[in-house]
Amino acid sequence: MLPTPPSQGNTCAPHRRKHLSFLDRFLTLWIFLAMAVGVGLGHFFPHVAVFVNRFQSGTTNIPIAIGLIVMMYPPLAKVRYEKLAEVFRNRRVLALSLTQNWIIGPILMFLLALLFLRGEPAYMRGLILIGIARCIAMVLVWNELAEGDTDYVAGLVALNSIFQVLFYSLYAWAFLTVLPRWFGLQGSIVNVGIAQIAKSVGIYLGVPFVGGFLTRAILIRRKGEDWYRAHFLPHIGPLSLIALLFTIVVMFSLKGDLIVRLPLDVVRIAVPLVLYFLIMFLVSFWMGKQLGADYAQSAALSFTAAGNNFELAIAVSVAVFGLNSSEAFVGVVGPLIEVPALISLVNVAFWIRRRSFPTPPQSVSPTNY
Repeated sequence: MLPTPPSQGNTCAPHRRKHLSFLDRFLTLWIFLAMAVGVGLGHFFPHVAVFVNRFQSGTTNIPIAIGLIVMMYPPLAKVRYEKLAEVFRNRRVLALSLTQNWIIGPILMFLLALLFLRGEPAYMRGLILIGIARCIAMVLVWNELAEGDTDYVAGLVALNSIFQVLFYSLYAWAFLTVLPRWFGLQGSIVNVGIAQIAKSVGIYLGVPFVGGFLTRAILIRRKGEDWYRAHFLPHIGPLSLIALLFTIVVMFSLKGDLIVRLPLDVVRIAVPLVLYFLIMFLVSFWMGKQLGADYAQSAALSFTAAGNNFELAIAVSVAVFGLNSSEAFVGVVGPLIEVPALISLVNVAFWIRRRSFPTPPQSVSPTNY
């Protein structure tokens, strides 16, 4: 059986990369430029951050929310929603993803925060909040760039979203109030409601999910799947990367001045984050391969496990500790480290594919292992 094209969620032959557009080919450069522009705006033009903060609804920054929704819409419009039932029927891969995201990830981030930031309790709390916020946004972009399984990553993201709504409050209490006391540290009083988490998940995931589902259902019914794949999807594809660059500029402009004034603090926060991304990514890839997953499925598992929901972590930090808190600062520094780290891991994923997945999968069925 011939492998399905990358746009349908599965990788192509292991040593053949799809043709990249001008925007895709220099993506790393555009991302670093967007980061520099955002930090520069925040540092040299502080009124820009004041202007952006005017568009705030509770703990939701409207420009960032719009950027994330537009960024997530093209990958979600590519998902074959009729195949998600097959993804959820694979109990082994779901159990593996839940283990990676809700046991290994939070514990690893807690231990790294304790090891590197024990003397900075506020930074430590900010890092822990990131560790328990599982990725539901940018993972879609990283997975697509790495030619991972679009169907699988959509199913795993949906699963993470449900677990975040149900368990984030409990995790925040356990990891910030209970566990620090076991290591001789003072715990924090954390009051995070389920409604607050559900609102964040609904904004950042629910809106683009519904948009992608309705777009696919309506346009395929009217125009046919061939037209949808050949004409519609290529036209909306660039929106994802453009929205990503816009979101980076806006997000970094909000704390650009602090990032410039506290470079050593940024480095201290960066060290455990980089270790976390690298360990989670490589361990998850290894676990996926041991389970028998092909490259595309392993990539979806790994990027889902390695990424974090910084938007949720920032929203909770602001709500609990305040807009100008050190915890919120860590949340903003997070994407500064995650974006180049995950871009680098996209290339690592291709390297792993060349070394560990030398032959195309014999079947693209999600239940084939």
